[in-house]
Amino acid sequence: MTSGKGSEMTIAEADAAEVDVAIVGAGMAGTSLAMLLGKAGRKVALIDPHRVHHDEFRAEKIGADQMQLFEKLGLDKTVMPLVTPFSDLYVFRLGQFFAREKKWEYAFSYGSLINGLRDALPPQVPLTVGKVTEVSTGPDRQRLVLADRSVINARLLVVATGYSEAVRRAIGVERIEESKAHSLSMGFDLAISPRDCAYQAITCYGRRAEDRVAYLTIFPIGNKMRANMFVYRTVAEQWTRDFRADPQKMLCELMPEISAQCGNFEVASPVEVRQINLSTTQGHRRDGVVFIGDAFWTTCPTPGVGIGRVMVDVDQLHSVHIPRWLETPGMAADKIDAFYDDPVKGASDEKGMRVSFYAKRITTETGLEWRVRRLRNNTARQLMIIGRKVRHLGSRRQPGMA
Repeated sequence: MTSGKGSEMTIAEADAAEVDVAIVGAGMAGTSLAMLLGKAGRKVALIDPHRVHHDEFRAEKIGADQMQLFEKLGLDKTVMPLVTPFSDLYVFRLGQFFAREKKWEYAFSYGSLINGLRDALPPQVPLTVGKVTEVSTGPDRQRLVLADRSVINARLLVVATGYSEAVRRAIGVERIEESKAHSLSMGFDLAISPRDCAYQAITCYGRRAEDRVAYLTIFPIGNKMRANMFVYRTVAEQWTRDFRADPQKMLCELMPEISAQCGNFEVASPVEVRQINLSTTQGHRRDGVVFIGDAFWTTCPTPGVGIGRVMVDVDQLHSVHIPRWLETPGMAADKIDAFYDDPVKGASDEKGMRVSFYAKRITTETGLEWRVRRLRNNTARQLMIIGRKVRHLGSRRQPGMA
């Protein structure tokens, strides 16, 4: 891939597509933004190397606050048929039942969700299947050349390529690693069906700092029970290799308190593993191009804020910045800077990074400060467990009292 800034045109422009916004990357961020801009009457080119998004282990569950962002953007009617909603969550802490939470959460297969969003694109925003091979950016026009030598000219280029680096590097933007191999996400199916599982959904937190386990969450997706486990380990560790070889054995040892209710953790699929690096971006303030979602800033999935952060980017661009940018000529860096300096976006990114670091430290750090914090938290939780048991015992005795 090559890149230039105001480079000489070497391909005939007669058949070039002219659009307001070109979006590279048709994942969650890119497809959602393209849909919203298209419905608002903007001329949009959405470009991705693949017509059908491949199966990929990414986010598989969101909470009610994130679903509210889809509702705010008018995407909830598209998203809801693609997810499995549930509202009865059993929480285990310190090896004991801790709480039953009544709250809405929504589970999905990431690939199916993205393909469903693509299928819902308005007719005026077709998906252009192709690989970007050349990029030229400037204060007035952005020029993309695809592998088939077709050309797309746009006033604004949006890079929504997630973790992929080709387009970012071509433009000259650098990732800055804030925490390499920060965490590990693991996903697998359980053999037990939702009908036979004792609980609709479960979250079980790690008990010991030395295990470096944040939590295991089990939830339904359609007619199967899916498990996501978040740990602070690396792909290369022997622990990870042992888990992939025999997840049932290790889960029964780590979390025996819920093994029987989950079919003794019999696993019905290979264990998918995704190593997470926390990163920010350098060199992104430039003419004509804006980076969003994981193409700009990556956080850890353990706190569950990733999709919310992506949709905040989409919302602020769609509802605030792009309409303003297109009102006047040019697309110089001072316009683009308004997005990066947006307090709503900034707060979302900063919170995502902050909770990513905190979640790891409160789980694994062995310094005095963090041992005291865990002791304080666990003491409060143990008292809550005891209080619940006492109340439960009292309610059982109540009918027999005079």
